[in-house]
Amino acid sequence: MNLPEHSPLGKTSAYRTDYAPELLFPIPRQGKRDELGLQGTLPFFGVDIWNGYELSWLNMRGKPQVAVARFSIPADSPNLIESKSFKLYLNSFNQTKLAGPDALKILLQQDLSAAAGANVHVTLTMQEDFAKLEMGELEGELLDRLDIEVDNYSPQPETLKANFDEQPVEETLVSHLLKSNCLVTGQPDWGSVQIRYYGPQIDQESLLKYLIGFREHNEFHEQCVERIFTDILRQCQPQHLTVYARYTRRGGLDINPWRTNFSGAQRPSNLRNARQ
Repeated sequence: MNLPEHSPLGKTSAYRTDYAPELLFPIPRQGKRDELGLQGTLPFFGVDIWNGYELSWLNMRGKPQVAVARFSIPADSPNLIESKSFKLYLNSFNQTKLAGPDALKILLQQDLSAAAGANVHVTLTMQEDFAKLEMGELEGELLDRLDIEVDNYSPQPETLKANFDEQPVEETLVSHLLKSNCLVTGQPDWGSVQIRYYGPQIDQESLLKYLIGFREHNEFHEQCVERIFTDILRQCQPQHLTVYARYTRRGGLDINPWRTNFSGAQRPSNLRNARQ
C-alpha cells in the first residue's frame, strides 16, 4: 500500500523532463475514509477537479507548446493522486516531443486513469483560447461576516448545531476562511468552501467556528472536504448536502473537491476565484 509518508512530499526530488508516468504516486482513499467510519456505500458522490497551469511539451520540430489542463478524478476512484508526484509527472513532458495536443491528452488520460483506478477526464485549453477562461466567486451567504470569538483550531464536529424544531430550509453558505495543512509537510493549504443543503437550519456561528477549526488540521484537500461533508451530515442531518472547496494552487496545480448527495446535482462550473 502506498502511504503518504512514502510519497515525494517533503523530499528533495529530481525534476525529470522526459516522459515518466512512473512518477505518479497514488494513495488509497479508504484509509482516511475508515477514520470517518465510511465503509461500503459512500454517502456522497462527486469529483476532484484539478487545474494545471504549468503544462508544456515540444512539438515534433522541437518548438515548446503550452496549455491549461483540467483533470476530473471521480470521488469513487480507489486512489487519489499525491499532488507533488502529479507536478513531477506533468513536468516530465517539458522536453518530450509529441505529435500534438491529442497525443498529449491520450497519455494524460491513460496514465492518470491507471493511477486513480478509474477513468479520469482531461480537457486542454490551448493558448489561443486562454481568453475564454473565466473567473467567478462561489455564490452563497457569507459566513465570514459573523463577528465571532474563536479559541479552537482543530475540527470539532460536536460543536455543530442545527434547529431540529423548525421546518427545513434550503441554504447556500460560503466561507473564505478555510485553511488546512498538508498531511505530510504541514505546509498551509488555503481555500474557500461552499456548503449547500436542505434540512434543519444550521447554526451559522457554529458552522463558521467548525470550518475555522481546520486551521491546524493536517489532511489532504480531498480528505478535508469529505470530513466536512460527513460531520455536517451526521451532526445536522440535512436531507441533501453538497460541499465544494476551491483551494489555491501550489506548484501550478489547484485541487477543488466536490461532494454531494443531491441526486440531480450538476458538477460545479470550475470558475477560478480571485485567490486562485
